[in-house]
Amino acid sequence: MADADNIIDELAWRGALNQMTDEDGLRELTAKEHIGVYCGTDPTGDSLHVGHLIPFMILKRFQQFGHHPVILIGGGTGAIGDPSGRNSERVLQTMDVIHDNEQKLTDQMVKLFGTDNFTIVNNYDWLSKISLLDFLRDYGKLFTINNMLNKEVVASRLESGISYTEFTYQILQSVDFLTLFRNNGVHLQIGGADQWGNITAGIDLIHRLEGADAQAFGLTNPLMLKSDGTKFGKSAGGAVWLDPKKTSPYEFYQFWYNQDDADVEKFLKFFTFLSKDEIAELVQATKDHPEKRAAQRRLAEEVTEFVHGKASVQEAENISRALFSGDVASLTADEIEQGFERMPSATAPATSANLVEFLVDVTQIEKSRRQAREDINNGAIYVNGDRVQDVDFTVDPSARFDGRFVIIRRGKRKYFLVHITD
Repeated sequence: MADADNIIDELAWRGALNQMTDEDGLRELTAKEHIGVYCGTDPTGDSLHVGHLIPFMILKRFQQFGHHPVILIGGGTGAIGDPSGRNSERVLQTMDVIHDNEQKLTDQMVKLFGTDNFTIVNNYDWLSKISLLDFLRDYGKLFTINNMLNKEVVASRLESGISYTEFTYQILQSVDFLTLFRNNGVHLQIGGADQWGNITAGIDLIHRLEGADAQAFGLTNPLMLKSDGTKFGKSAGGAVWLDPKKTSPYEFYQFWYNQDDADVEKFLKFFTFLSKDEIAELVQATKDHPEKRAAQRRLAEEVTEFVHGKASVQEAENISRALFSGDVASLTADEIEQGFERMPSATAPATSANLVEFLVDVTQIEKSRRQAREDINNGAIYVNGDRVQDVDFTVDPSARFDGRFVIIRRGKRKYFLVHITD
């Protein structure tokens, strides 16, 4: 939901602006017409992560204001390697890997942006058609070594070294901006702060070839830091991916739910489409009753729905409630797989077994039969959510969760996921 008449004002109150070229000119242009806006990503991996969401959230807001988002998948530049934000050369990937990644990233983008008023392009389509001689004559002559060396992305690598391949990356990205300016009505490129040099190089190229009055602009988002000064986007398990196979929707939900009180207002503004009033109410609720984590819960709901859909939000909340209450029997097998992915696990055959033997011999959850019997008698052992105090109890792996899992809980919170094998 927009709270401002102009997209620049909307981005400003959401804390989404870092650097801009010709702010007055961009305000004037976006106020009188809908423009093409592009953001690019190279297919260096098979999934985006939450850090990639930062510029794409800005692009999504432009879409909500009626502007036309263009996503550039860098099939061409991905074969070269962007030196931005790196202190060493990238390892070049095979074209087969790049093409496979392209398709996976494209699918993720369609999920985020839909299919209406949205375009996906691949710069391999035009960069692959430029011969070496054409590249040097048509573009190389327009870039001076002096200016290229002064770009922060290059200057930061001079001491450690940068190959000619990565040195020319800014020219290729400039050709992208020029191509989209000419063919797709793109007037604005957005990206992270580390892309500023590449973006301004593209604007310079457009002005050289299309005239000084050509309306080409650049905008970068601020570096996203948490209140403790650490970089946003990492969890204890590493990167938080948009691909549900790499980071389950439950883990994704928990990442947002576990954000600190000091950060939640900033993240609500940046990563959700809630209004000023809605965010203010949530922030006040957190101040009044921090233990309820109302703002964090809404943040988790909104971002998880945006990336994975409503059904995934419901699944994540089901898992959260079940783990808190201990009522794991209410979960589906798929929800068990998500919620217990990071918990201690064991394997067991699909045959029934005495509980003591199951805990000690089959899964090694307990260290000894004596300890197993003691825990069972004391009511510390739960099987699939039910407390068992009978040492003669028989565990039937086919009883719950489609015969795929048995859940053992020891004490209040110590869970074990037992995978049932054929």
